Amino acid sequence: MNSLRKFIERYQSLSNSDWKMIEHLFKSNSVNKNEFILREGKICRKLYFLEKGLLRYFIDKDGMEVTKFFTIAPYFFTSQVSFNNKTPAKENIQAIEDAIIWEISYEDNNKLLELKSWNQFARKITQEVQFFTEEILEELQSETATDRYIKMLNKQGDLIQRIPQKILASYLGIAPQSLSRIRRKQARS
Repeated sequence: MNSLRKFIERYQSLSNSDWKMIEHLFKSNSVNKNEFILREGKICRKLYFLEKGLLRYFIDKDGMEVTKFFTIAPYFFTSQVSFNNKTPAKENIQAIEDAIIWEISYEDNNKLLELKSWNQFARKITQEVQFFTEEILEELQSETATDRYIKMLNKQGDLIQRIPQKILASYLGIAPQSLSRIRRKQARS
């Protein structure tokens, strides 16, 4: 629970009374590797904080899993459109590693939004996620799979080691064999 408070306070300071309310409404949950937190077609009814682990968001496109992005601990996550609009999710959220998550219901999150500190935190984190999403879209439109892999390698080399090759290839939009060729070429350079 300390990691949750520490994470929030990177964006917004909290009074002890605000923290007590937040702490009271979040519940801890362990998730096993490969377990689904959300399946496509289900309504996402929770906002989550990933304390430990690694998650992927993916869609099923013509029987193929297409990884959209990853959530790396510590960070907040949800299926934003499904959570806010109470509509079926268009993506799956799955643990790539054993994970520890904290969760809060839609209704309890709305109670917290009445707190100025939580409201400001929520705005800041939502804006940051929008920036990340725009960056991913720009990369998809303007960079090759090799360029994106090299960028990930330079920025998040440790993350690449944690992601199974098939999932990483899916994220880059290439076949696992193509990723193997890119890796071999990079290892020689």
